[in-house]
Amino acid sequence: MQEINASIDFDRRLWRQDIRGSLAHAAMLARCGIIEPADEADIRQGLEAIAAEIESGRFPFSAALEDIHMNIEARLTERIGDAGRRLHTARSRNDQVAVDFRLWVRDAIDGLDAQLADLMRALAGRAAEHAADPMPGFTHLQTAQPVTFGHHLLAYVAMVSRDRGRLEDARRRLNESPLGAAALAGTSFPIDPAMTAAALGFDRPMGNSLDAVSDRDFAIEFLAAGAISAMHLSRFAEEMVIWCSAPFRFVALSDAFTTGSSIMPQKRNPDAAELVRAKSGRMLGSLVALLTVMKGLPLAYGKDMQEDKPPVFEAADAWALSLAATAGMVRDMQPDTARMRAAAGAGFATATDLADWLVRTLRLPFRSAHHVTGRLVARAEARGVDLAGLTLAEMQAEEPGITAAVFSVLDVAASVASRRSAGGTAPDNVAAAAARWLEVLG
Repeated sequence: MQEINASIDFDRRLWRQDIRGSLAHAAMLARCGIIEPADEADIRQGLEAIAAEIESGRFPFSAALEDIHMNIEARLTERIGDAGRRLHTARSRNDQVAVDFRLWVRDAIDGLDAQLADLMRALAGRAAEHAADPMPGFTHLQTAQPVTFGHHLLAYVAMVSRDRGRLEDARRRLNESPLGAAALAGTSFPIDPAMTAAALGFDRPMGNSLDAVSDRDFAIEFLAAGAISAMHLSRFAEEMVIWCSAPFRFVALSDAFTTGSSIMPQKRNPDAAELVRAKSGRMLGSLVALLTVMKGLPLAYGKDMQEDKPPVFEAADAWALSLAATAGMVRDMQPDTARMRAAAGAGFATATDLADWLVRTLRLPFRSAHHVTGRLVARAEARGVDLAGLTLAEMQAEEPGITAAVFSVLDVAASVASRRSAGGTAPDNVAAAAARWLEVLG
C-alpha cells in the first residue's frame, strides 16, 4: 500500500510551489485573525529554512509521508512545533495540491513560452538570411513549385506562433486559485480567498469549490498545446532528417547536433532531429494518459488524480528539451544554397508558371492552359530536358501563340519573384515578413 500510495518520488518537484502556496495561506490566516501573527512569523521562518534545506539537498524526504505536502508540513512541525500544526487550518490537501499544480504548470508555461519565442527568433533570423535563396517546394514530397528557403522557414515561425497562442490561452484559463475550496465544500472559517489568489498572482478565486479541487482541465489543455507543438517540431525534425540525407544534401549539421556510426566512419547521423521526432510520441502519449485518467471520475476528488503529474512533468521536460535542440539545429545548420537552387529547377517546377503565362498573355482559360502545359511537360520528359530546354518550335507545336517571351517565366528566380501575393514566396515578401517577426520578437 505504501508503494502504490506514495507520490513523493515525482511530486517533490512541486516543493517551490507548495512553499509559496503555504506562505500565502499563512499570511491570509493571520490577516483574517484565524492564527496569531507570531505563528505566521514562525511558519514563514520555518518554510524559508525548509526551502534552503531542499535547495541544498539536505532535506530528509520520506516515502512514509506519502507526498511533498506532508513531507514539508511534518518537517515544519518538527522545526517550529504547534505553529506548524496550525498551517493546515481552513485548507485540505485537495485544494493545496490543486493550487501547487496550477502554479507549477503556470511556471512551466512561462518558461516554455520563452523557449518558443527563442525558436521563432532563430527561424526568422535564418529566414532573413535566405529570403532570396530558391529551393523546391513540395506537395506529396514531389517537386511542386520553387519557393525560397526563407519562405519555408517562415512557415514554421507561423506554426510556433500559434503554439504560443495556445499556451497563452491555456494560461489565462488556468489563472484562477482553488485555495479556499478545502476538501470539496469550502470551509466555515472566515477566510479571504481573494487575498491568497492575489498573493499568488491569480486573477481571482475559483467560483465553485467542487470544481476547484476536481478540475484538471488546465493540465490537459497544457498537454494538448504541447502535443500540437510536438507535432510541429516533429515535422521540422523530419525535414531536417530528409534535408541532411545524401540524396538531398540541402543542409549540413555540425558535430554538435549529429553523431557518428560505430562501424561506418563516414556517417554523420542527425540524431538530434530524430530524437525530437521521437519525443513527440511521448508528448502525445502524455495527453492520452491524462485524458484516460480523468474520463470516468465522479466529483470531486479521487486518488486517481495523483497520476495527473507524471505525464505533465514528462511532457514538459520533453517539450523543453525538444525546443532547445530544435533552436540549436536551426542556428547550427548550413544550407547548401547552390544544391537547393539546382533542385528547385528540376522536376518541371516551373510548369505552373508556364500555365499562368498562357493565361495572362494568350488569355487561354486556365484549364486549357493546364492541358497545354501538361503536353509540353510530356514532350520535355520524353526528350530528357526541362521546360526551358524545349525549343520555341516545339512549344508552338502545342500552342501556336507561344512566343519567345515565355522563356522568361521558366527561370527559377523569375518564378519565385513573381509570387508577390500576400504570404507568397517572393524574396521581398519573405524579407519583409522575417523583419516583422524579428521586430515583434525583439
